[in-house]
Amino acid sequence: MTLMQRRSLLLGAGALGLGACSSTAMAPPPPTLVRPSLPPMRLSSDRIVRITVCSRPFRPAGPRIEVETVGDKRVVHNYGHGGSGWSLSWGSAELARDLALSGGVRDVAVIGCGAIGMTAATLLQRAGATVTVYASERLPHARSARATGLWTPDSRIADPDRVDPAFPAQWEQMARASWAMHQTYVGQPAEPVAFLDRYGVGGVRAPDPETGFQPQPAAPPVEVRFAGYGSRLAGLTPRSRLLAPDQHDFDAERVRLAPEMQFNIAELSRRLIADFQADGGRIETRTFHAPSELATLRQPVIVNCTGYGARALFGDDSLVPVRGQMAWLPPQPEVRYGFYGNGVSVMSRPDGLGVQRIAGDMFGYGVDDETADVLEAEDAILRAAAVFAA
Repeated sequence: MTLMQRRSLLLGAGALGLGACSSTAMAPPPPTLVRPSLPPMRLSSDRIVRITVCSRPFRPAGPRIEVETVGDKRVVHNYGHGGSGWSLSWGSAELARDLALSGGVRDVAVIGCGAIGMTAATLLQRAGATVTVYASERLPHARSARATGLWTPDSRIADPDRVDPAFPAQWEQMARASWAMHQTYVGQPAEPVAFLDRYGVGGVRAPDPETGFQPQPAAPPVEVRFAGYGSRLAGLTPRSRLLAPDQHDFDAERVRLAPEMQFNIAELSRRLIADFQADGGRIETRTFHAPSELATLRQPVIVNCTGYGARALFGDDSLVPVRGQMAWLPPQPEVRYGFYGNGVSVMSRPDGLGVQRIAGDMFGYGVDDETADVLEAEDAILRAAAVFAA
């Protein structure tokens, strides 16, 4: 390159630099949001492989986390989390752990082997206690294994008119502690906890005469409201954003998108039990029919994590079942998203594509029948399929 050529190049670069700083320079164009190419979900009722049904233990006053003396035993109750068992598990386990160990005892029994029981047992063990879990069923067969597996910390958690004034702050403490602990499982092998894109779909444009949908179930004749404390977690979880029509594949008027925490319940359950046992924890098969039977345990402190089972075991008639059903289709590993809208919620987990009918907050309230409803499952799948553009 000649001297003249070099001078010309430098002058050109200087001109570009001055132009970039000039007040008359054009602003750069906004980034173009590319429409994602979503792998199609294979939504057809002839692909159902199982239907799971579970009774969520709703308690109007909120979860029971307190101490009771039963005979010569100190019982710490930790149950009644509604549809938020997995979501609040670690936070409520912290509260139960502190109550259990406050008297200096280090030999503790935990009743229940679901999400609440295993997280409580784990934190007790990490605090130096010797822990034995007693349960009639253990994960993956406990009721917790039938949960949806989404981060829903205020799903049917309480009635705001019946809770103690201090409960909302306690709920926030549990939710934040659980959120932080669940984060430690993100990115680990087999993804016990992961973040997947979740779309909120509103105004589905499916023509009514062609849907064949089942009618909306009637709400039960009760006066109850479910608490909603999500605003207390502002800034903790990712925010959703409204998508333009050319940025999604749904046949709907409004679509919002946000990444959402999701639990791979099969793997998370396996990890909880394996880690607990690896650190010396023991699990024994045992069924309790009355509080008096707790006297047969050697441990002076017992943490009761029996969920809806506490209604019969401890006579807690305040527990109300809220029935939930999921229809499961074969897994689609390529589907890394979920959605809710048109009266259904759909999620993709390693163990299957789950489709659930969500006909309002009161759907399933007071229903303790855990018989699978095939018509409900087929209707949910039909509604889910109608959400996508042809």
